[in-house]
Amino acid sequence: MIIRSRHYPFSTPGKSRATLIACAMLLAGCTSKPPASLVTPLPHVAKQPLPDKPGHNTQVRGVWLATVSRLDWPPVESVNISNAGVRNAQQQRALIAKLDKLQSLGINTVFFQVKPDGTALWPSKILPWSDMLTGEIGKDPGYDPLQFMLDEAHKRGMKVHAWFNPYRVSTNIRPGTVAELNRTLPLHPSSVFVLHRDWIRTAGNRFVLDPGIPDARDWITSIVAEVVARYPVDGVQFDDYFYAESVDSQLNDNQTFQKYGQGFASKADWRRNNTQQLIEQVSRTVKQLKPDVAFGVSPAGVWRNRSHDPAGSDTRGAAAYDESFADTRRWVQQGLLDYIAPQIYWPFSRDAARYDVLAKWWAEVVKPTNTRLYIGVALYKVGEPSKNEPDWTVSGGVPELKKQLDLNESMANINGTILFRENNLNQPQAQEAVSYLKSRWGTQTP
Repeated sequence: MIIRSRHYPFSTPGKSRATLIACAMLLAGCTSKPPASLVTPLPHVAKQPLPDKPGHNTQVRGVWLATVSRLDWPPVESVNISNAGVRNAQQQRALIAKLDKLQSLGINTVFFQVKPDGTALWPSKILPWSDMLTGEIGKDPGYDPLQFMLDEAHKRGMKVHAWFNPYRVSTNIRPGTVAELNRTLPLHPSSVFVLHRDWIRTAGNRFVLDPGIPDARDWITSIVAEVVARYPVDGVQFDDYFYAESVDSQLNDNQTFQKYGQGFASKADWRRNNTQQLIEQVSRTVKQLKPDVAFGVSPAGVWRNRSHDPAGSDTRGAAAYDESFADTRRWVQQGLLDYIAPQIYWPFSRDAARYDVLAKWWAEVVKPTNTRLYIGVALYKVGEPSKNEPDWTVSGGVPELKKQLDLNESMANINGTILFRENNLNQPQAQEAVSYLKSRWGTQTP
């Protein structure tokens, strides 16, 4: 049985650009050798990440706030408002209302999606403005959503991690999307789709960057550098979309492999090395710019299954190592991450990928390292009928949610919980769970 992780409802003072890219290129020199065997050896922990300081031992009570396809924010109806002032006021009121609610529930960290695809929710010198804000790629909304989020969240004592989807360029490959991307050519900046057409591939029925192209990795690094250099973000996070293929839409990187894959026993080893290099250079870049900014990744909950690797978990799920070509365990062991937030989106009773089995496996992985562990919990499943996972509907999903939070908060090596995702807090089927969260975590602030 194959169990997959996060599901989206679609078919999911500043520096100049030249300076940022130069910085990224300088930091991109170090490469990794392909793994010698299927079992990743445990190396010496090389990193001295974020030493314990006041507040670092506080349990993270987080939520992901998605902007791709306007899943959580901004309000879909706001985009149709032609008057920029009225539109922006509605978007800002909606965000303030969300933060007030999150604060009342005891949420202390928001993982805010600032790069949902090949566009930005801040005035970037590298990416065009996101059409999530105005309905048109490259159109200036008239305010800075990232700065607004930071101001309002910090005012409430909440931390903000800038959440990036590194490789996605678009959420579909429809002719209308192609036309819209092409229309950005006269803009400054224009879309990577028209600036670097040779980097673009199709995978999972989306336009994506080819992760095997070194210049594309440097470009992604420069985008992260721009945000970290210009904004007081508390952290940076990549989600699990590295190599994001589907059975009917696989990434054709044969030519890239021929050009850059010498010395690797297989394309799979080469792909994992490409992902490794991105994580290494982004980690170095963040630490060089602002050592106190946390860098983390939220991968699929299963690294590898024990049936494929004796170091893996006792599960039968889709594995990040084999399907996303992401050796997430190795990144923890090498000290490249300040935190890892595996998406463990299954209940205790799901034999193929038991919540407790995976949470405890990850706790053992981080134990000898300085990497903190936050567990991604499936708020989107709470209250939803499911033939395979009926526990989510028992008493509104509260008993299952309670068991997961109890485990997270009882284990010394688990440092927090992140709920996927914010708008599910507003769904009717989740209201018993929301009341429970407020009684467990929350303040009595209205």
